[in-house]
Amino acid sequence: MEQTKNNAAAFHVVNLGCKVNRVESDDFAATLIADGGREVPIEAADFIVVNTCTVTGEAEKKTRKAVRQALRANDFARVVVTGCAAAIDPITYTEMDPRVEVVPKGAMADVLGSQASTSPALAAIRAGEEFPTRVGVKVQDGCNNACTYCIVHVARGRATSRPSEEIIAEVRELARAGVREIVLTGINLGSYREGDMRLADLLRCLMKAVDEEFPADSGLGVVPRVRFRVSSIEPRDVDDDLIELMAASNGRICRHLHLPLQSGSSKVLREMRRPYSAERFLGLVEKLYAAMPQLSLSTDVIVGFPGETEEDFLETCRVAEICRFSKMHIFRYSKRAGTPAAERDDQVSPEVKAERAKRLEAIEERLRADDMRRRCGSRELALVESEGNATTESYHGIDAPAGSIVGDLVECEL
Repeated sequence: MEQTKNNAAAFHVVNLGCKVNRVESDDFAATLIADGGREVPIEAADFIVVNTCTVTGEAEKKTRKAVRQALRANDFARVVVTGCAAAIDPITYTEMDPRVEVVPKGAMADVLGSQASTSPALAAIRAGEEFPTRVGVKVQDGCNNACTYCIVHVARGRATSRPSEEIIAEVRELARAGVREIVLTGINLGSYREGDMRLADLLRCLMKAVDEEFPADSGLGVVPRVRFRVSSIEPRDVDDDLIELMAASNGRICRHLHLPLQSGSSKVLREMRRPYSAERFLGLVEKLYAAMPQLSLSTDVIVGFPGETEEDFLETCRVAEICRFSKMHIFRYSKRAGTPAAERDDQVSPEVKAERAKRLEAIEERLRADDMRRRCGSRELALVESEGNATTESYHGIDAPAGSIVGDLVECEL
């Protein structure tokens, strides 16, 4: 069935997976809205987009379920399936129903029918009540790493960086639209390169661009027009320049980092093909806290990776305690077909994975409470994300001050 932008006016976007997927899904929605579309419940949509994830076997199951649910919920809509799972295994989805079309991410602009600009970000800004208050900007895609549990580097391809001019233009537009927090995102964010420009250089350019838009608000010691947050970044990509810039920014760059640990055992890290040891990770954390005592650190941890012993798991617990993580995303290892780890014959039983996850979750809960207690009495800027709810610079959820407006940055005592 031929689809044009006019008969795709009633649409629904289903998002699965990472923050980069979230940004891409919001881009799809913003493009359709800019072309006159309106977002509706899935059962009323003429046009459904499912943005898929394939990072683990469990994610793949959720993706297949989401497509089937879309087909059951709506028996007339055109269903476009895109994203990582569709890139790895398109036939699975096209065979589900004749209405399903698998479309690579690079071809989505044509499918969405946006013709407003050669730079979609300028024609379709992801700001307003339809979108998150904290707005992600994708600056990088793809990954040159090949962790043994992951297939995203196959689905996304080699690391690529978006031209800085495009990023700066998008940030300017978001600032003009009233966005107060922008999160830089990427599949391997710290690998951002444009000539000699690295991530810290890009952040300097973005802060300068905002200052040029709002010169009265420039300088330190005031509530910034826009603050920036660095999304998940690999430990080896956190260089001295980035640390120094964050420390000197007085909160214009949030003093919070999401550093994926995955395991506190150097043996397991080697078998995951992660490019650091537990000792190097701890050394980086020590340097970060020395530069920014008020820093908040969150992380990802996989429990039950093939061959993980009780001693390996206890090392993860020890490292988590030393790092004082304010939040941990804890994943039970899930086999992903096509990865080296899935072929190993020393898989950890589901019962052991569940038990270790539960123990680590208890540590995470205590560490998060400890971090909040350490901040008690201090003041931080918080983004009001919904009525009554705000998120601090340190990435804690708090009650929004009475009378505050959704989307604003307000100073709060913790």
